[in-house]
Amino acid sequence: MPSTASPLPAVEPAVEELAELAAVRRSGLIESRHFGSLVAVDPSGATVLELGLPDAVILPRSTVKPLQALACLTAGAELAGPELAIAAGSHTGEDEHVRVVRELLARAGVDDEALGCPVDRPEDEGTFERMIRAGEPRARVRMNCSGKHAAMLLAAATNGWPTEGYLDPQHPLQQHIRATMAEVTGVPVGADAIDGCGAPLFGTTVRGIARAFGRLVQAEPGTPERAVADAMREHPFYVGGSGHQNSTLMETVPGALAKGGAEGVIGVAAPDGTAVAMKIVDGSPRATTLLALRVLEALGTPIAGAHALVELPVLGGGVPVGAIEVGRDLAAALERLA
Repeated sequence: MPSTASPLPAVEPAVEELAELAAVRRSGLIESRHFGSLVAVDPSGATVLELGLPDAVILPRSTVKPLQALACLTAGAELAGPELAIAAGSHTGEDEHVRVVRELLARAGVDDEALGCPVDRPEDEGTFERMIRAGEPRARVRMNCSGKHAAMLLAAATNGWPTEGYLDPQHPLQQHIRATMAEVTGVPVGADAIDGCGAPLFGTTVRGIARAFGRLVQAEPGTPERAVADAMREHPFYVGGSGHQNSTLMETVPGALAKGGAEGVIGVAAPDGTAVAMKIVDGSPRATTLLALRVLEALGTPIAGAHALVELPVLGGGVPVGAIEVGRDLAAALERLA
Protein backbone atom coordinates (compact mmCIF):
# COMPACT_ATOMS: atom_id res chain seq x y z
CA MET A 1 0.00 0.00 0.00
CA PRO A 2 1.39 3.40 -0.88
CA SER A 3 2.47 5.79 1.83
CA THR A 4 0.23 8.83 2.25
CA ALA A 5 2.89 10.89 4.07
CA SER A 6 4.37 13.85 2.26
CA PRO A 7 7.78 13.00 0.80
CA LEU A 8 10.87 14.48 2.37
CA PRO A 9 12.39 17.37 0.42
CA ALA A 10 15.71 16.50 -1.20
CA VAL A 11 18.45 18.96 -0.21
CA GLU A 12 22.04 18.52 -1.36
CA PRO A 13 24.27 19.28 1.66
CA ALA A 14 27.42 21.37 1.38
CA VAL A 15 30.58 19.75 2.74
CA GLU A 16 30.95 22.45 5.39
CA GLU A 17 27.60 21.35 6.87
CA LEU A 18 28.92 17.81 7.37
CA ALA A 19 31.23 16.33 10.00
CA GLU A 20 34.68 14.86 9.64
CA LEU A 21 34.05 11.22 10.48
CA ALA A 22 37.31 9.56 9.41
CA ALA A 23 40.86 10.44 8.42
CA VAL A 24 43.60 8.51 6.66
CA ARG A 25 47.09 9.01 8.11
CA ARG A 26 50.15 8.00 6.07
CA SER A 27 53.67 8.39 7.44
CA GLY A 28 52.45 10.87 10.04
CA LEU A 29 50.48 13.08 7.64
CA ILE A 30 46.73 13.21 7.07
CA GLU A 31 46.33 12.10 3.46
CA SER A 32 42.54 12.02 3.17
CA ARG A 33 39.47 12.98 5.16
CA HIS A 34 35.96 11.55 4.97
CA PHE A 35 32.99 13.79 5.79
CA GLY A 36 29.39 12.82 6.30
CA SER A 37 26.43 12.46 8.63
CA LEU A 38 26.06 10.01 11.51
CA VAL A 39 23.40 9.16 14.07
CA ALA A 40 23.34 6.82 17.04
CA VAL A 41 20.17 5.94 18.92
CA ASP A 42 19.62 4.17 22.21
CA PRO A 43 17.28 1.17 22.62
CA SER A 44 14.30 3.51 23.05
CA GLY A 45 15.04 5.11 19.69
CA ALA A 46 16.18 8.38 21.26
CA THR A 47 19.12 10.06 19.59
CA VAL A 48 22.30 9.97 21.70
CA LEU A 49 24.75 11.19 19.07
CA GLU A 50 24.29 13.11 15.81
CA LEU A 51 26.73 14.75 13.46
CA GLY A 52 26.33 16.43 10.10
CA LEU A 53 22.84 16.49 8.60
CA PRO A 54 21.13 13.34 9.93
CA ASP A 55 17.71 14.33 8.57
CA ALA A 56 18.82 15.14 5.02
CA VAL A 57 17.50 12.78 2.35
CA ILE A 58 20.04 10.17 1.27
CA LEU A 59 19.90 7.24 -1.11
CA PRO A 60 20.43 4.29 1.26
CA ARG A 61 21.44 1.79 -1.41
CA SER A 62 21.80 -1.80 -0.18
CA THR A 63 21.70 -0.78 3.48
CA VAL A 64 17.90 -1.04 3.27
CA LYS A 65 17.85 -4.56 1.85
CA PRO A 66 16.68 -5.85 5.26
CA LEU A 67 13.62 -3.59 4.91
CA GLN A 68 13.00 -4.75 1.35
CA ALA A 69 13.24 -8.35 2.58
CA LEU A 70 10.83 -7.49 5.39
CA ALA A 71 8.36 -6.17 2.82
CA CYS A 72 8.65 -9.38 0.77
CA LEU A 73 7.99 -11.37 3.94
CA THR A 74 4.95 -9.31 4.98
CA ALA A 75 3.67 -9.53 1.40
CA GLY A 76 3.38 -13.28 1.90
CA ALA A 77 6.63 -14.72 0.54
CA GLU A 78 7.69 -17.77 2.56
CA LEU A 79 11.23 -16.87 3.51
CA ALA A 80 13.29 -18.21 6.40
CA GLY A 81 16.84 -19.07 7.34
CA PRO A 82 19.44 -18.69 4.57
CA GLU A 83 16.74 -17.67 2.06
CA LEU A 84 15.67 -14.74 4.19
CA ALA A 85 19.27 -13.81 4.95
CA ILE A 86 20.22 -13.75 1.27
CA ALA A 87 17.11 -11.68 0.48
CA ALA A 88 18.39 -9.10 2.98
CA GLY A 89 22.01 -9.33 1.90
CA SER A 90 24.57 -8.44 -0.75
CA HIS A 91 26.16 -11.81 -1.39
CA THR A 92 29.58 -12.39 -2.93
CA GLY A 93 28.36 -14.72 -5.67
CA GLU A 94 29.76 -17.97 -4.32
CA ASP A 95 28.27 -21.28 -5.46
CA GLU A 96 26.26 -21.73 -2.26
CA HIS A 97 24.72 -18.29 -2.76
CA VAL A 98 23.75 -19.23 -6.31
CA ARG A 99 22.16 -22.46 -5.08
CA VAL A 100 19.91 -20.63 -2.60
CA VAL A 101 18.93 -17.92 -5.11
CA ARG A 102 17.95 -20.57 -7.65
CA GLU A 103 15.82 -22.33 -5.05
CA LEU A 104 13.91 -19.07 -4.54
CA LEU A 105 13.50 -18.64 -8.28
CA ALA A 106 12.22 -22.20 -8.67
CA ARG A 107 9.61 -21.60 -5.98
CA ALA A 108 8.55 -18.47 -7.84
CA GLY A 109 8.14 -20.54 -11.01
CA VAL A 110 10.81 -18.61 -12.96
CA ASP A 111 14.45 -19.06 -13.98
CA ASP A 112 17.59 -16.93 -13.96
CA GLU A 113 16.39 -14.85 -16.91
CA ALA A 114 13.53 -13.45 -14.85
CA LEU A 115 16.03 -11.61 -12.64
CA GLY A 116 16.01 -7.89 -13.35
CA CYS A 117 19.50 -7.30 -12.01
CA PRO A 118 22.37 -6.96 -14.49
CA VAL A 119 24.78 -9.67 -15.58
CA ASP A 120 27.80 -9.48 -13.31
CA ARG A 121 30.84 -11.29 -11.95
CA PRO A 122 30.92 -12.67 -8.40
CA GLU A 123 32.62 -10.43 -5.87
CA ASP A 124 34.38 -13.44 -4.37
CA GLU A 125 37.78 -13.48 -6.09
CA GLY A 126 38.32 -17.24 -5.76
CA THR A 127 34.97 -17.98 -7.36
CA PHE A 128 35.62 -15.50 -10.18
CA GLU A 129 39.06 -16.94 -10.91
CA ARG A 130 37.62 -20.46 -11.03
CA MET A 131 34.91 -19.28 -13.42
CA ILE A 132 37.53 -17.73 -15.70
CA ARG A 133 39.53 -20.97 -15.79
CA ALA A 134 36.37 -22.94 -16.56
CA GLY A 135 35.17 -20.51 -19.22
CA GLU A 136 31.99 -19.81 -17.23
CA PRO A 137 30.40 -16.49 -18.20
CA ARG A 138 29.21 -13.74 -15.91
CA ALA A 139 25.57 -14.14 -14.95
CA ARG A 140 22.65 -12.34 -13.32
CA VAL A 141 22.53 -14.92 -10.55
CA ARG A 142 26.13 -14.09 -9.56
CA MET A 143 25.27 -10.41 -9.08
CA ASN A 144 25.30 -9.41 -5.39
CA CYS A 145 21.65 -8.28 -5.44
CA SER A 146 20.21 -11.46 -7.00
CA GLY A 147 18.96 -12.70 -3.61
CA LYS A 148 16.86 -9.56 -3.17
CA HIS A 149 15.52 -9.84 -6.70
CA ALA A 150 14.66 -13.52 -6.28
CA ALA A 151 12.74 -12.70 -3.09
CA MET A 152 10.86 -9.94 -4.92
CA LEU A 153 9.92 -12.37 -7.69
CA LEU A 154 8.71 -14.89 -5.10
CA ALA A 155 6.63 -12.24 -3.32
CA ALA A 156 5.07 -11.18 -6.62
CA ALA A 157 4.29 -14.78 -7.64
CA THR A 158 2.84 -15.56 -4.20
CA ASN A 159 0.31 -12.75 -4.60
CA GLY A 160 -0.52 -13.42 -8.23
CA TRP A 161 1.10 -10.14 -9.19
CA PRO A 162 2.99 -10.07 -12.49
CA THR A 163 6.62 -11.13 -12.27
CA GLU A 164 7.35 -9.22 -15.45
CA GLY A 165 7.68 -5.58 -14.53
CA TYR A 166 8.29 -6.33 -10.85
CA LEU A 167 10.82 -3.47 -10.80
CA ASP A 168 8.30 -0.86 -11.91
CA PRO A 169 7.95 1.63 -9.01
CA GLN A 170 4.17 1.40 -9.43
CA HIS A 171 4.14 -2.41 -9.13
CA PRO A 172 2.12 -3.49 -6.06
CA LEU A 173 5.20 -5.02 -4.46
CA GLN A 174 7.28 -1.85 -4.84
CA GLN A 175 4.46 0.20 -3.40
CA HIS A 176 4.36 -2.18 -0.42
CA ILE A 177 8.14 -1.80 -0.01
CA ARG A 178 7.75 1.97 -0.05
CA ALA A 179 5.12 1.85 2.70
CA THR A 180 7.16 -0.63 4.75
CA MET A 181 10.24 1.60 4.61
CA ALA A 182 8.27 4.64 5.76
CA GLU A 183 6.75 2.70 8.63
CA VAL A 184 9.94 1.09 9.97
CA THR A 185 12.21 4.13 9.57
CA GLY A 186 9.59 6.48 10.98
CA VAL A 187 10.17 9.06 8.25
CA PRO A 188 8.38 9.68 4.94
CA VAL A 189 10.05 8.26 1.86
CA GLY A 190 12.09 10.93 0.10
CA ALA A 191 13.44 11.01 -3.44
CA ASP A 192 12.72 8.13 -5.81
CA ALA A 193 15.72 6.73 -7.67
CA ILE A 194 16.94 3.57 -9.40
CA ASP A 195 19.53 1.47 -7.60
CA GLY A 196 22.60 0.00 -9.30
CA CYS A 197 20.81 -3.35 -9.60
CA GLY A 198 17.83 -1.75 -11.36
CA ALA A 199 15.42 -1.91 -8.43
CA PRO A 200 13.49 1.15 -7.23
CA LEU A 201 15.38 2.97 -4.50
CA PHE A 202 13.47 5.12 -2.05
CA GLY A 203 15.24 7.94 -0.23
CA THR A 204 15.35 8.06 3.55
CA THR A 205 17.55 9.61 6.25
CA VAL A 206 20.50 8.49 8.34
CA ARG A 207 18.34 8.86 11.44
CA GLY A 208 15.66 6.71 9.85
CA ILE A 209 18.15 3.93 9.10
CA ALA A 210 19.47 3.91 12.67
CA ARG A 211 15.94 3.79 14.03
CA ALA A 212 14.98 0.95 11.68
CA PHE A 213 17.96 -1.24 12.60
CA GLY A 214 17.27 -0.75 16.29
CA ARG A 215 13.65 -1.76 15.76
CA LEU A 216 14.57 -4.93 13.86
CA VAL A 217 16.74 -6.35 16.65
CA GLN A 218 14.25 -5.38 19.38
CA ALA A 219 11.15 -6.74 17.66
CA GLU A 220 9.25 -9.46 19.49
CA PRO A 221 10.17 -13.06 18.61
CA GLY A 222 7.79 -14.40 15.98
CA THR A 223 7.29 -11.04 14.26
CA PRO A 224 8.45 -10.50 10.66
CA GLU A 225 10.88 -7.80 11.81
CA ARG A 226 12.56 -10.15 14.26
CA ALA A 227 12.60 -12.92 11.65
CA VAL A 228 14.68 -10.73 9.34
CA ALA A 229 17.11 -9.76 12.10
CA ASP A 230 17.47 -13.34 13.34
CA ALA A 231 17.98 -14.80 9.85
CA MET A 232 20.76 -12.31 9.13
CA ARG A 233 22.49 -12.88 12.47
CA GLU A 234 22.15 -16.66 12.39
CA HIS A 235 23.26 -16.97 8.76
CA PRO A 236 25.76 -14.12 8.17
CA PHE A 237 27.47 -15.94 5.29
CA TYR A 238 24.36 -15.37 3.17
CA VAL A 239 24.25 -11.65 4.00
CA GLY A 240 27.74 -11.22 2.54
CA GLY A 241 30.10 -14.10 2.05
CA SER A 242 33.60 -15.34 2.77
CA GLY A 243 35.55 -12.47 4.36
CA HIS A 244 32.80 -9.90 3.75
CA GLN A 245 32.79 -7.14 6.39
CA ASN A 246 29.06 -7.41 7.14
CA SER A 247 29.40 -11.16 7.68
CA THR A 248 32.57 -10.82 9.75
CA LEU A 249 31.02 -8.16 11.98
CA MET A 250 28.01 -10.35 12.77
CA GLU A 251 30.26 -13.37 13.33
CA THR A 252 32.59 -11.52 15.73
CA VAL A 253 30.15 -9.26 17.62
CA PRO A 254 27.51 -11.68 18.93
CA GLY A 255 23.95 -10.50 18.37
CA ALA A 256 24.88 -7.53 16.19
CA LEU A 257 23.03 -6.74 12.97
CA ALA A 258 24.94 -5.11 10.10
CA LYS A 259 24.25 -4.09 6.52
CA GLY A 260 26.30 -1.73 4.44
CA GLY A 261 25.50 -0.28 1.06
CA ALA A 262 27.24 1.42 -1.82
CA GLU A 263 28.38 5.04 -1.63
CA GLY A 264 29.36 4.98 2.03
CA VAL A 265 26.11 4.03 3.77
CA ILE A 266 25.81 1.58 6.67
CA GLY A 267 23.47 0.59 9.49
CA VAL A 268 24.58 -1.47 12.51
CA ALA A 269 22.64 -2.42 15.62
CA ALA A 270 23.86 -3.93 18.88
CA PRO A 271 21.88 -6.76 20.48
CA ASP A 272 20.17 -4.37 22.93
CA GLY A 273 18.86 -2.13 20.14
CA THR A 274 21.51 0.58 20.31
CA ALA A 275 22.08 1.45 16.66
CA VAL A 276 24.26 3.63 14.46
CA ALA A 277 23.94 4.69 10.83
CA MET A 278 25.95 6.97 8.58
CA LYS A 279 26.45 8.30 5.09
CA ILE A 280 29.95 9.24 3.86
CA VAL A 281 29.52 12.04 1.34
CA ASP A 282 32.43 11.06 -0.91
CA GLY A 283 30.95 7.58 -1.27
CA SER A 284 33.89 5.64 0.17
CA PRO A 285 32.90 2.72 2.43
CA ARG A 286 36.43 1.99 3.66
CA ALA A 287 35.90 3.47 7.14
CA THR A 288 32.19 2.85 7.74
CA THR A 289 32.46 -0.45 9.62
CA LEU A 290 35.32 0.88 11.74
CA LEU A 291 33.33 3.99 12.65
CA ALA A 292 30.12 2.11 13.44
CA LEU A 293 31.96 -0.25 15.75
CA ARG A 294 33.80 2.56 17.54
CA VAL A 295 30.51 4.36 18.17
CA LEU A 296 28.84 1.20 19.50
CA GLU A 297 31.88 0.54 21.69
CA ALA A 298 31.59 4.04 23.17
CA LEU A 299 27.95 3.30 23.93
CA GLY A 300 28.76 0.09 25.77
CA THR A 301 28.83 -2.70 23.18
CA PRO A 302 31.82 -5.08 23.53
CA ILE A 303 33.69 -5.30 20.21
CA ALA A 304 36.87 -7.11 21.27
CA GLY A 305 36.28 -9.93 18.79
CA ALA A 306 36.16 -7.51 15.86
CA HIS A 307 39.77 -6.37 16.16
CA ALA A 308 40.45 -6.88 12.43
CA LEU A 309 37.58 -4.55 11.53
CA VAL A 310 38.71 -1.61 13.66
CA GLU A 311 42.48 -1.72 13.16
CA LEU A 312 42.84 -0.70 9.52
CA PRO A 313 46.47 -0.13 8.50
CA VAL A 314 47.61 2.07 5.64
CA LEU A 315 50.34 0.20 3.74
CA GLY A 316 53.53 1.37 2.11
CA GLY A 317 55.58 -1.27 0.33
CA GLY A 318 53.40 -3.92 1.92
CA VAL A 319 54.02 -2.85 5.52
CA PRO A 320 51.96 -0.55 7.79
CA VAL A 321 52.95 3.12 7.59
CA GLY A 322 49.76 4.59 9.02
CA ALA A 323 46.13 3.84 9.71
CA ILE A 324 42.55 4.87 9.08
CA GLU A 325 41.42 6.85 12.14
CA VAL A 326 38.26 8.23 13.66
CA GLY A 327 37.94 11.80 12.34
CA ARG A 328 38.29 14.84 14.56
CA ASP A 329 34.57 15.71 14.78
CA LEU A 330 33.52 12.18 15.62
CA ALA A 331 36.46 11.75 18.01
CA ALA A 332 35.38 14.88 19.90
CA ALA A 333 31.79 13.62 20.07
CA LEU A 334 32.90 10.25 21.42
CA GLU A 335 35.03 12.00 24.03
CA ARG A 336 31.95 13.87 25.21
CA LEU A 337 30.12 10.54 25.58
CA ALA A 338 32.86 9.09 27.79
